[in-house]
Amino acid sequence: MGSGTAQPVRAGVDIGGTFTDVALEVDGAIISTKVLTDHESPDRAVVLALKQVTERAGIDASKISMVIHGTTLVTNALIERRGAKTAFITTEGFRDVIEMRNENRFEQYDLDIVLPKPLVDRAHRLTLSERMDSTGKVLKPLDPAEADALAAKVSDGGYEAVAVGLMHAYANPAHERAMAAALARACPDVVVSVSSAVSPQMREFERFNTVIANAYVQPMAKAYLGRLVDQLSAIGISCPVFLMHSGGGIISIETAMQFPVRLLESGPAGGAIYAANFALSHGLSKVVSFDMGGTTAKICLIEDGKPKTANRFEVARTYRFKKGSGMPVSTPVVEMVEIGAGGGSIAHVDDMGQIRVGPQSAGSEPGPACYQRGGTKPAVTDANLVLGKIDADNFAGGSIVLSAANAEQALAADIGKPLGMDVAAAAFGTTEMVDENMANAARVHAVENGKDVSQFALIAFGGGAPLHACRQAEKLGVQDIIVPPGAGVGSAIGFLRAPFSYEETRGAFFRLSSFDAGRINQLLGEMQDTAAAFVRHGVGDAQTETRIVAFMRYRGQGWEIPVPIPAQRFEAGDVSLFTSEFEKAYRALFGRTIDDLDIEIANWSVVATTPLPDVMKLDNQKRLRAAVAHRKRRFLDAQTRQFVEGQEVMRGDLAPGDFVDGPALIVEDETCTIVTSSFTAVAQADGALWLSARQDGGKSQ
Repeated sequence: MGSGTAQPVRAGVDIGGTFTDVALEVDGAIISTKVLTDHESPDRAVVLALKQVTERAGIDASKISMVIHGTTLVTNALIERRGAKTAFITTEGFRDVIEMRNENRFEQYDLDIVLPKPLVDRAHRLTLSERMDSTGKVLKPLDPAEADALAAKVSDGGYEAVAVGLMHAYANPAHERAMAAALARACPDVVVSVSSAVSPQMREFERFNTVIANAYVQPMAKAYLGRLVDQLSAIGISCPVFLMHSGGGIISIETAMQFPVRLLESGPAGGAIYAANFALSHGLSKVVSFDMGGTTAKICLIEDGKPKTANRFEVARTYRFKKGSGMPVSTPVVEMVEIGAGGGSIAHVDDMGQIRVGPQSAGSEPGPACYQRGGTKPAVTDANLVLGKIDADNFAGGSIVLSAANAEQALAADIGKPLGMDVAAAAFGTTEMVDENMANAARVHAVENGKDVSQFALIAFGGGAPLHACRQAEKLGVQDIIVPPGAGVGSAIGFLRAPFSYEETRGAFFRLSSFDAGRINQLLGEMQDTAAAFVRHGVGDAQTETRIVAFMRYRGQGWEIPVPIPAQRFEAGDVSLFTSEFEKAYRALFGRTIDDLDIEIANWSVVATTPLPDVMKLDNQKRLRAAVAHRKRRFLDAQTRQFVEGQEVMRGDLAPGDFVDGPALIVEDETCTIVTSSFTAVAQADGALWLSARQDGGKSQ
């Protein structure tokens, strides 16, 4: 491939807990690679992967015109508490809000329940004698002298970052801005985050947590992103670098440095965009994206080509991934369930004599036992290797040589010996447990959203998902699976398909009984201008579209539901529009509406986004000819619970219409699709594999 490309060369870079993936788009083709993540210096792995992929593409690195990056840096820093020394300034009387939380017990019957520790200890929470009310009216003015004295105290305290979260600042940010100005004068080298800019929404617990999280990771994020730009420049890549944000769009590196909390779950968000793109092209209105990597598995519902989104997310759930046990962050996010189930997830036997898998992961350092990098604990990858689902000599395109002996030894010591079973049974028990964990997460996620997961198709990507997709489908009653091309680096490819976007959120309370179209138009106009300005910062004067969501509830309820609202100017009579849209959304979620209750709007969201390119619609390719097997390979078919001699097919050899009946393995560099005996796979025109449940149940071989 020559260096004079007709189209811009773009690179998607995804840093995961185990692998760093790069997808390079050259003349419409995708060239990809995976390298082990360097946890000490993540940018080194990025540079190594970019060097590899540009060499493979036959181009110079300087030809890359855009880098789009997603990273787990922010999430990991919050989970591992590796952030900056941070002070928190709040209204007098409210410094313990982040410790008191919302007083809900996420586990009713655990007498020894332990709540997550706040990011900022009480000694570092400082207070101001000021107060706004919920409408933005000043109840107690801020004293400039007190603000200056507090800023001097911060300067003397050796803090690297300060979070400012004052009561009702979402309604009137004047006091927060005055405090930020005092801090800028007293300690200009300290980064300052204010809640009215980071998360201007109702509910102080979530708002305070969000601004603290932003300040806590901001120095590290700025240093990392600056270092990454320097490292890329050193190998000749001087193009703009953009970041994938958790809401499913792309923002400039400057915006990411200002609001790093928006980088939470940026990698998984790219995966959801990737899956949505294939759902649209294959005419699937209901799909579950199943993204299984080295450390976690992510499951997201996608309907009509749009991933489900939310304005709140929990980081680092401490109690069996239970809702309420983590750190709530109010930031736009693609809504998904994420569990500790990946190739590196460690298996063990608990006190009840049951096999448990995760959430602890071997990651890339030391990695599963079979990696031969010092790991001794059995991981899911070890189990898949023992069961023949992974080729020891062709893992990650042959870049990592695996040791079956190490895997067997780890499984025998930690699973087989305690339970009195052989190595194969220990390996099968490990994979069955991780498969059941993921299937159960998908069931619960669907039920929480009022859906029946068996009515959805499954789109599987990430290095681990194609290995487990058929077993997931069998457990969930799903009939169709798509494994897209480049599935092993799906999130990185998703970055290349994502729009430039920015979501502005705002807390502004309205009751429909006193509908004020003028105030609503003014609010939404300001929000649209802010969101569009952030998008223009990344892409200039590109065309943008606007999406509006109102977070609504019945009067007296404690939480809101998201309700899409048309982007238009409103008049007094449009109260009926808001009512009907709310009732439609409420009925879809709960099956009914409530009569004679007023309806309230608490928070608003406005998204400015560049339009997505049209997706080419494809017809489902039917079976034409049997694929030619590369060789026979012995592996365990989970459907029959027996070792079988299945055909091994090279994915690169498949033409549209080629079919493969299970049991079989379809092999590519970054992953392997296991086709169990109950499924058949057909190659599609776009390179995807469409797996369908066999009508004969897999009995005819």
